[in-house]
Amino acid sequence: MKFSEKWLREWVNPDVDTATLIAQLTLAGLEVDAVEPVAGDFSGVLVGQVVSVESHPDADKLRLCKVDVAADELLSIVCGASNVRLDLKIPVAVIGAVLPGNFKIKKAKLRGVESFGMLCSAKELGMAENADGLMELAADAPVGEDFRKYLDLDDVSIDVDLTPNRSDCLGIAGIAREVGVLTGCDHTSWPQEATNEQSAAQLTVEVEATGACPRYVGRVIENIDVKATTPIWMQEKLRRSGLRSISPVVDITNYVMLELGQPMHAFDLNTLNGGIKVRMAKQGEKLTLLDGQEVTISETSLVIADQASPIALAGIMGGQASSVSNQTTNLFLEAAFFTPLAIAGRAREYGLHTDSSHRFERGVDPELAKLAIQRATALLLDIVGGQAGVITEVVSESDLPQARVITLRAARIKRVLGIHIDATQVEDQLTRLGLTVVANDEGWQVTAPSFRFDIAIEVDLIEELGRLYGYDKLPKTRPQGTVLSADISEYTLATHRLQALLVDRGYQEAITYSFVDPAIQQHLAVEGEQAIALANPISADLSVMRTSLWPGLIQAMVYNLNRQHERVRLFEVGRIFTGTTDNVEQHRHIGGAVCGSRYAEQWSEKQRPVDFFDAKADVEALLDLGNEDNIHFVAESHPALHPGQSARIYKNEQAIGWIGALHPRLNKPLEINCRVYVFELVLSAVLAAKVPSFTSLSRFPALRRDLALVVDDKTTAGEIDHCLNSIESDILVSIQLFDVYSGAGVEVGKKSIAVAFQLQHAERTLTDEDVDAVMNTVTQKLEQHVGATIRS
Repeated sequence: MKFSEKWLREWVNPDVDTATLIAQLTLAGLEVDAVEPVAGDFSGVLVGQVVSVESHPDADKLRLCKVDVAADELLSIVCGASNVRLDLKIPVAVIGAVLPGNFKIKKAKLRGVESFGMLCSAKELGMAENADGLMELAADAPVGEDFRKYLDLDDVSIDVDLTPNRSDCLGIAGIAREVGVLTGCDHTSWPQEATNEQSAAQLTVEVEATGACPRYVGRVIENIDVKATTPIWMQEKLRRSGLRSISPVVDITNYVMLELGQPMHAFDLNTLNGGIKVRMAKQGEKLTLLDGQEVTISETSLVIADQASPIALAGIMGGQASSVSNQTTNLFLEAAFFTPLAIAGRAREYGLHTDSSHRFERGVDPELAKLAIQRATALLLDIVGGQAGVITEVVSESDLPQARVITLRAARIKRVLGIHIDATQVEDQLTRLGLTVVANDEGWQVTAPSFRFDIAIEVDLIEELGRLYGYDKLPKTRPQGTVLSADISEYTLATHRLQALLVDRGYQEAITYSFVDPAIQQHLAVEGEQAIALANPISADLSVMRTSLWPGLIQAMVYNLNRQHERVRLFEVGRIFTGTTDNVEQHRHIGGAVCGSRYAEQWSEKQRPVDFFDAKADVEALLDLGNEDNIHFVAESHPALHPGQSARIYKNEQAIGWIGALHPRLNKPLEINCRVYVFELVLSAVLAAKVPSFTSLSRFPALRRDLALVVDDKTTAGEIDHCLNSIESDILVSIQLFDVYSGAGVEVGKKSIAVAFQLQHAERTLTDEDVDAVMNTVTQKLEQHVGATIRS
C-alpha cells in the first residue's frame, strides 16, 4: 500500500515527524518498505502561462515562446516540446533555478536565439520516469506562484508492505485508523456523503451466485461532461500512490479505492445489453479485458454479465467493450463484496494481478460498498456533473460474514503477554481499532468489526494489544513448561537414524515445497493418480500438492546440476498428499535421487557412474536398520521409471515403495542430461523394526553344502533368495548366493548360480539323513518356484 504522507495527515495528523511516524508503523506490524520524496530536489520553478508561440527561424522543431510568470516582463524561452501552445500553463524554471541533479538554469542561446529559462516536463522535475511533453497544469493554476508550493511537493510517498491478514489497511482510512490508535489521535470520520437521486434511472441487477457475491451495489449516473478533466489535486494523490491519471471517471473510482479500500468499476451504460447479472461463467465464454487480452473464462470464475455476455471478471478486471471512453455520457457505477475464496487465485489463472484482485483476495469490508458508491457519486457530480439515479442494492444476508463475538479475559492478557495492561487502555485501544467492547466480570465481550477478517479468537485480540503496546517493549522471560515423557519403543526406529545413515553414505538432506508444478507431477505420477489442486496457489508452477517426493527432489537436483555440481545425492523425509480437497490424506515418505559418479574423484577407486545396484544398496542399508529379513525387490513397471531398471519393494508381502532409473523420455521435459536413479519408501514401513532375540550358540559342528543351480536368464537372485528364505527348518542357519556363471557347459538362455547352505543343530550333531532331508526340500522348492535344476 503506497500513499502520500500529506494525504494521510488529512485524515489523522499526530504531532510526530515523518521518521517517528514510519518507526511507529513498522513496530506495529505495518512494515514500511520505502519512503521516497514525491518530486526531485529543485528550486526556482514557477507556474507560468504561454502567451505567444512563434516558429524558430532556424529550426523546424523549436518554438519561440513568450511566457508570463507574473514578473516585470514576459520571458522569452525557446522550447522544443510538441505540446507547447497558446495559453498553456506549465512549470517554468527561471534563470537561477536548480533542477534535480544540480542542473542550474542559465541564460542560453539556441540556434542563435536567446532563451531566458526552461519550460519543464514532469521527468525534468523528478516527478515521473518518462514524459512525452511539457507538464500541463490546470487552467486555474495561479501564475507566478512557486511550483513546489502550488502542488505541495514537500511531501513523501510511504510504501507499506502489508501482511495478507491486514486487508483493512489497504486504504488511507484504514492506515489512519491505525495511526490514530498508535498515537492517541482522533482521525477524520469516514465521508458520509449521501447524494439525493436526481433521476429515476435504474438498472436491474440479478445476483445468481450469492455465495460468491453476497452484496452488490450499483447506480446509474447520466449526462456527465465528457470534456471534464481530473483536478490536479486528485491527479497528484494518485501519482503519489503509484497510479497514473487516466480519465476523470476512472481516476475517481481509483481514488475511492485508495481512500476507503473498496475497489469499484464504472461501465459505459450505453454499451450494456439489458440489466446486470452476477453469475458463474459458462463453458467457452470469452472476454476481451481492459488491457486488450482476450481470455477464455473458466467455469470456476465469477463474472459480471449483461443479458448477452460477460462484461467483466468480477473483482479482477473489466471488459474492453463496456469500458468508459471519451465519448461516454452515461455510467453504471458498481461496488460489491466478493468473498475472498471466490476471487483467490482467479487473477493468477489468467496471468493477472490487479489492485482490485489484491484487495478482494484478502478481504474487503462487506459493509463498505454503499458508502463507496455515495462517495464516488459526490466526487463524480462535483467533477464531471450529471444526474445520479437510484441506488440499487442486492444483499444476501445469510451469505454475508457474521459478526464474531469474543470473550477477552484480563488474566489471559497477563498470562500471554507477561504484562498488565490497564482496563481503560484496553478499552480505549480496542475501541479506536473499531471493535465494540463491553466490560464483564472476567474482562470484556468484544465484537469484531466487519473489516477485520483476521480477528476471530481471544489470542487475536491479545495480539492486537501486544502489537500496540510494542513488541520491542514486551518483557523477556524464559519459557516454562512441563517435560512430557515420550513412549520409546524398540519396535520403531527413530527417523534421525535413517537420516544419519544416508548422510553417512554421501547424501545431502533436502527440504522441498509440498506444492509442486502440475506438469512435473504428472510426468512422475503413477497412472491415474490425481494431485490435489490448491485453491490459492503462490504461482501456476506451484499449484498442486505433491503425491510423491520425486518432483521436489528432481527439481533440486536439476538446480544443482545447472550449477556445475556433477555428483548429486539428495534425500528427503516429508509428507505426500492424496485424496480429494474434502478428504486429504497425508503420509510420510522417505525418498532419494542420485546421479553422477559412484564415488567422489579419488586415487584409490576408478571413476564409474552410479548404477541401479548402487541405489539399491542404499535402500537395502535403510531397510537393514530394522533387522527385517522379509524384504524383496520385484521387477515391476512404473510410468516414470526405465523399463528393466525399476522394481517395487515389498515388506512382508506389502508394497512399501519403488526404486529405479528415470525413464529416458523424461530427460527433455525435466531438463536432465544424465542418468538419474530415484527411490521412495513409506516411512512407517521403514521405521518398523524387529527386536533382536538372543539364541544360544550351538556347541555342535556346522556343515556346509553348496548347490549349483541352473535357472532361466531372467530369473533374479532376489527371486531365488526369497524362495529359499521361505523354507522353514530348525537346522538351516544361513543361505548365501556366491557365484553366477554363464557360458560353456551351460545352455543358451540359462545361467548357473551357486548357493552355499550352512546347517547346524542347537542340541546335537547332524546326521547325513538330517542334511539330505533339508537339501531335498530345498531342491523341490527351487524347482517348483523358479524352475531351477541342479547342475551336475
